[in-house]
Amino acid sequence: MCIVKIAAGHRMPEPRPDDRQGVVVNCLDAPLDVDIPGGGRVVVLNTANLPPVKDVGLGSDLVRIDGRSMCSPGFSCDSAYQVTYIVRGGGRVQVVGIDGTRVLETRAEAGCLFIVPRFFVVSKIADDTGMEWFSIITTPNPIFSHLAGKTSVWKAISPAVLETAFNTTPEMEKLFRSKRLDSEIFFAPN
Repeated sequence: MCIVKIAAGHRMPEPRPDDRQGVVVNCLDAPLDVDIPGGGRVVVLNTANLPPVKDVGLGSDLVRIDGRSMCSPGFSCDSAYQVTYIVRGGGRVQVVGIDGTRVLETRAEAGCLFIVPRFFVVSKIADDTGMEWFSIITTPNPIFSHLAGKTSVWKAISPAVLETAFNTTPEMEKLFRSKRLDSEIFFAPN
């Protein structure tokens, strides 16, 4: 490492906007990966929109959900950890372990930081003012699966398997499957 003092009158070159291309992304101006009116918005930073994350080995996302909206319970499919910092607002956070044991259920507000272990399911419900969080994810191209919405893992499981797994009737399985499977990952209040 070397620290050099520059003599008076010498100027360092100024970076041009083109020099920042592919190196700097403003999450607030970036195109949204998910935008659900009345529900929430997501910007994911990965190798597609910020190539240097490949070298670092980390990805991230900025998520904003509106007041009283819910982010569907979900987990990282690629065994990544999530380090989540609540930027604004607040709400309830619930984390459930692999065996179905609730490991965290708390109210989180701006300034709170928590870690979601590999394959643990996390869900968030915003207070009246909404909630915004930034997560660092231990993989450059994070892949998440959600337990509700269009991308729900329940859609891939046959009715017979669900009936057996939950020891329920075909009618109850149909009722279960009909709830929120056509929505996105954010649910606005009714």
